[in-house]
Amino acid sequence: MTARLIDGFGREINYVRLSVTDRCDFRCVYCMSEDMQFLPRNQVLSLEEIYRVGRVLVELGVKKIRLTGGEPLIRQNIIWLVEKLAALDGLQELTMTTNGSRLKSLAQPLKDAGLDRINISLDSLQPTRFHEITRTGHLSDVLAGIEAAQQVGFQRIKLNTVILRHRNDDEILDLVDFVRQQQLDLAFIEEMPLGDINDHQRADTYISNEEVRQRIAAAHTLLSALDNTGGPARYYRMADSNSRIGFISPHSHNFCGDCNRVRVTAEGRLLLCLGNEHSADLRSPMRHNVDDDQPLINTIRQALPLKPERHYFNVDEPPQIVRFMNMTGG
Repeated sequence: MTARLIDGFGREINYVRLSVTDRCDFRCVYCMSEDMQFLPRNQVLSLEEIYRVGRVLVELGVKKIRLTGGEPLIRQNIIWLVEKLAALDGLQELTMTTNGSRLKSLAQPLKDAGLDRINISLDSLQPTRFHEITRTGHLSDVLAGIEAAQQVGFQRIKLNTVILRHRNDDEILDLVDFVRQQQLDLAFIEEMPLGDINDHQRADTYISNEEVRQRIAAAHTLLSALDNTGGPARYYRMADSNSRIGFISPHSHNFCGDCNRVRVTAEGRLLLCLGNEHSADLRSPMRHNVDDDQPLINTIRQALPLKPERHYFNVDEPPQIVRFMNMTGG
């Protein structure tokens, strides 16, 4: 039996987020700059290389893979990758995070290929505001994508929302009402200080998830849920709804103690922590050893001691992490 992936703090790594591209058809104000420069194509892992990384990680004990970006659905032949990963023996769950803009046409192929669950980013229910936050997106496309995902049979569809003070915090209860009506789940995510954005000062727009939770609790009784999706969200239920409300709080409630995750960027860097630059190059050992996985396995194992105990975010200081969220991998 292959030895499990254990970091220097005794945490087992069984969840990986694979970024398939740093590119996106949106330019969300909290994620990237408007004039974003993307990676040259030859620096991005091929789909075959992404599959190889996923296969090796599953052989090393990873049970859950989430495909991210950028926007994963703009990557050509993404359905092939989903189908190949879904067939891996030992993988228990294959999921994806998407902005939903292309789901209307791709929800059925994704379902047929074996994708288990899907998360969809949605930061506003107001068309004009949605366009302002995404800079390029259209709310109608995302709503059509959500409907398509429901129609083809995806269960426990989750919406991800980043709340910005004075930008969309007046929609907190509207978003809760929307998921209740649509029987979806919803996760509120505190804005993360990744990359030097030019749209706003993060200290001015930051709102803690505790404040968000209190606003919701004033309208709905929230009951702590015991559900564990293998990620960092803390979930609550409502007695009169099947929807779950989750909170991912990298600032106000550090979730590092039981972290079971690593990320692989589109250029093949193994990121050990969302809030640190510790990483290892997986692209080189793959390209230099096309028929031999052992150098790749060695690189992964040797990188684990680099995983820090926790991250430290401070919205009042300039970002210490220079890579943007689209470069990090969702």
